[in-house]
Amino acid sequence: MNQTSEAFLKALLEAPSPSGFEQPAAACWRKYVKSSVDQLIPDVHGNTIAVLNPAAEFKFMLAGHIDEIGLMITHVDDKGYIYTAQIGGMDPSLLIGQRVKIMTQKGEVFGVIGRKAIHQMKPDERKKTVEMENIWVDIGADDKKAALKRVSIGDPMVVDVPYRRLNGHKVVSRATDDKIGAFIVAEVLKALSKKKLNISVAGVATVQEEVGLRGAMTSTYSVHPQAGIAIDVGFASDHPDTDPKSLGEVKLGKGPVLHRGPNINPVMEDWLFKVVKQHKIPYQVTAEPRGTCTDANAMQLCRGGAATALISIPNRYMHTPVEVISLDDVENTIKLLVEYIAAHPAKRDYRP
Repeated sequence: MNQTSEAFLKALLEAPSPSGFEQPAAACWRKYVKSSVDQLIPDVHGNTIAVLNPAAEFKFMLAGHIDEIGLMITHVDDKGYIYTAQIGGMDPSLLIGQRVKIMTQKGEVFGVIGRKAIHQMKPDERKKTVEMENIWVDIGADDKKAALKRVSIGDPMVVDVPYRRLNGHKVVSRATDDKIGAFIVAEVLKALSKKKLNISVAGVATVQEEVGLRGAMTSTYSVHPQAGIAIDVGFASDHPDTDPKSLGEVKLGKGPVLHRGPNINPVMEDWLFKVVKQHKIPYQVTAEPRGTCTDANAMQLCRGGAATALISIPNRYMHTPVEVISLDDVENTIKLLVEYIAAHPAKRDYRP
């Protein structure tokens, strides 16, 4: 990965974008792709649709959701401590001791998530499950009035952790689910902009996936593609306490994950396998016996339906502040998508 691409990836991952508040990350994404596409269309929902070759009859859609899980302020007590609810889903116990970044109309406010010191806990307290109602955010306010001068009810927040190289091709960050998908869409658009295309390609940075695939529903309706691919993350099974019998054998660095199941159009599935084999792209396969709970699900079911597939980046520790992925898998996913779309004919019958 070149320095420009990695600088964009770092900026995208570190821009706060909890579902419904994706503007900072969306602005970063639009700035990066703007010079490479023929049309750039932000919609009322917050999606950004970037189009190549818009006049072509056949419409192909790529989707990566740009929103992340987060928290929202629900209450400020008399002492100035902040209580929150989740935007999306996470393990509350992982929030203890974290630094947070609150998005307010006046700018970012920093805070910490505290807990009673272990010295003061009784033995039974140490064993209790952490619940959201027992978690508070401390922004250093002396009382409720002082806190509400800086934050408001409904302000969102994210855990404040940076993007880092972990070792070699492995990197760690919050929100690779699924800003890495949005990143891949941007990189594919840039690469395809240098090729002569037979079809129209709409790359979409979708919003509000974590709260119900909402952005994919509205953007797919607007694009009205005949076919499309969602790029998301999938569970890696190469770390302790995972079960390959249920997740499949998925390892970091062994290539993008292709899926088989009812959410995957069988004609597209066959062509994807042909491309990875022809171009010697490493890949992995998992079984998906039902809808995938990704943007691919919404794309497949929109309007009269579209031929869809899902390509996943193996991800360790999903929905935590320390998601780990491999940049090798990212590069191979970009290669797969560019080869597939660049060779796509002006028409293809995706009916099974």
